[in-house]
Amino acid sequence: MVQTGRTPVGSRLAAAAVALTCVIGLLATGCTGDDSSGFRPGGADAGDPYVPGRGNGGYDVTHYDLSVRYDPSSDRLTGRAVITATASQDLSRFNLDLAGLDVAAVRVGDAAAAHRRTDGELVVTPRDGLPRGRSFTVAVDYAGVPAAVDGGPLGSGGFLHTTDGAVALGQPDSAATWFPVNDHPSDKATYELAVTVPDGLAALSNGVPRPKSSADGWTTWRWSERAPMASYLSTLVIGDYRVTTGTHAGRPMITAVPASLPPNGGAARSLARTGAIADFLASRFGPYPFDSYGGIVVADERIGYALETQSRPVYGPAFFGADRPNLSVVAHELAHQWFGDSVSLSRWSDIWLNEGFASYAEWLWEEHDGGRTAQRTFEIEYAATDWSQPSVEPGRERMFGRAVYKRGALAVHALRRTLGDDLFFRVVRAWTSERAAGNATTPDLVALAERVADRQLRPLFDAWLVGGAAPTLP
Repeated sequence: MVQTGRTPVGSRLAAAAVALTCVIGLLATGCTGDDSSGFRPGGADAGDPYVPGRGNGGYDVTHYDLSVRYDPSSDRLTGRAVITATASQDLSRFNLDLAGLDVAAVRVGDAAAAHRRTDGELVVTPRDGLPRGRSFTVAVDYAGVPAAVDGGPLGSGGFLHTTDGAVALGQPDSAATWFPVNDHPSDKATYELAVTVPDGLAALSNGVPRPKSSADGWTTWRWSERAPMASYLSTLVIGDYRVTTGTHAGRPMITAVPASLPPNGGAARSLARTGAIADFLASRFGPYPFDSYGGIVVADERIGYALETQSRPVYGPAFFGADRPNLSVVAHELAHQWFGDSVSLSRWSDIWLNEGFASYAEWLWEEHDGGRTAQRTFEIEYAATDWSQPSVEPGRERMFGRAVYKRGALAVHALRRTLGDDLFFRVVRAWTSERAAGNATTPDLVALAERVADRQLRPLFDAWLVGGAAPTLP
């Protein structure tokens, strides 16, 4: 699935207000807010207008170690999250995104920390301030009945209770409905997950599977994602699934379809092509970026989309209507492993970087698979495009619109036509290798393309991504 200056008098008044606030905070919550040493609270928002209130400032997360237990009969989840982070400022307190669940205790390092809840935020005040550059851990014990969230144009997201378990999924946000998190793609981290469910149910997530264990009627499934991952790309799928475990190119390949679907139906046959499609895309985009492969099909009709959850995309049931295979959607979500997952957004207004390249991958796969050529698809889409709608800065309500997907793909093909195949794919492979495991913006892509091609390309990108009239065909 994106300050003003103060007069000296104003400064004195502000300092007095901060001092009073801190005194009150010390009495109520153990506040160690702004003080003469320069320690101050981290931001309660990542500053991305497409997701107001999401993400936080003042620290960078490097790792999430999550242990959760979910009982479908009561829809109750209990969890412990141990988060490793580094302070990016002298930090007096900080926020984590957490929606709806109750927090029993918080520790920062070895000491109990004060905490409170407000508007989907967990506000944590450590006993001592955290100096800039210091690595620290936050342990949060929490529980409750997780809730869905309004996913905007995509519909339901977050933690969805199903008839046989649950699905945690969504874009641009979902993670905060089942664990405390810095919920913005600009702060990627590695993950370990242990999820305990009743015996007989599968609990599927991202990354490499680790050994399971069982006791007293419960089974703990373990997963490890060692490549940095944006929080919205995390997933948890629990239920009665037919899980197929194997290897591809020396890496684990885990696919799953609901047990209610035919074992050789369209969904299963589509997932069975995951390795072949990934290999084709690797021949165009560069080496596959993760340590595992796979895919999960869910049966819940509320999920009317597919999402590129890292290493193991999740597909809604509508993509396999009439029990027919759908390789196009598999190509799209697998392409995201390069564009969106490995090279992730810095801000949601650049979501075309994800969707434009993934849509273009569909065109490449269709041609490779004996269908319509990419050039012919380009001609059809060019004629059907509303050029008044931009790909960059589409607005939150159009984050998943045609301008992002189709016009974005048109821009990719226009770049290919301008540079020629050899130079174009050199640009693409430079992008996926130089920006691997990180974040990027549209200006970053333009600068890289101009460097690799050794020519000015900004006017081309401007015309195809944001211009208000049909661009001249290259």
